[in-house]
Amino acid sequence: MKRILQLVRRIREERGITGLETAIILIAFVVVAAVFAFVVLSTGLFSSERGKETVYAGLSKTRGTMTLSSSVIGTSDGSEITDLAFDVVLAAGGENVNLDPTAISNRTVISYIDTANNVPDLAYTVTVITGDADNLLEPGELIEVSVTGLAPYDLQPNKTFTLEIKPPTGSYLVLQRTTPASVAETIINLN
Repeated sequence: MKRILQLVRRIREERGITGLETAIILIAFVVVAAVFAFVVLSTGLFSSERGKETVYAGLSKTRGTMTLSSSVIGTSDGSEITDLAFDVVLAAGGENVNLDPTAISNRTVISYIDTANNVPDLAYTVTVITGDADNLLEPGELIEVSVTGLAPYDLQPNKTFTLEIKPPTGSYLVLQRTTPASVAETIINLN
């Protein structure tokens, strides 16, 4: 019995961490972990939002705005092609395109390139085939674009040339064609 009493006294005299101290330490760990998790999640959400903005900006820049809806038709004077005409529509999901050739800003520009020439801004006219009468290409509309005055660029037989149709936003529409072996007919389909 004496031994049991000594053992009980020894247990009572020993000091340890109480439950309250343990709870305080546990709460401190939880608070620090919660703050760390909040910082990590906030940084991740901010980064993913910036990534999403970048992806959408890239998509809007590379997404095709216009698409060719017909063949490229050339008009010949018997020895060379002097005018070109083609139809354009909006690509699926494309934004409206200003095709007004007289606009000063925010307008579509057509460039001509061949082995001897690089013309950054050709004169062109537009004719609305289907849609309202303005020169704004909108969903469901079909517009014919006519490029005139190509005689100085010597579009004789078997000559390869490129037209770049550059809308204010979105990607370019590139038309590369080669004139046929004979340009004697008045109307020539340059498929």
